[in-house]
Amino acid sequence: MTSLRSEILAQFTQVAEEQNKALAPLTEDLPLLESGLDSLCFAVIVARIEDAFGIDPFTADSNAPFPVTLGDFISSYENAGV
Repeated sequence: MTSLRSEILAQFTQVAEEQNKALAPLTEDLPLLESGLDSLCFAVIVARIEDAFGIDPFTADSNAPFPVTLGDFISSYENAGV
């Protein structure tokens, strides 16, 4: 089984390639706004992760904080019980 973290990182890379975006190095403290991805890219990533793991933490909990960094994004899924 693919780990959640590795699947998220793989999706960031794959979507960046598909959308011809220059992806910044993927580090925990990378601000999402500086990742090189746009809102469409993030929507695709969230949809694909939901397909793979069966949850979207951003709609599952309306009180969930919005992720600012890549580490926050990954934690959103980890905290959602995936």
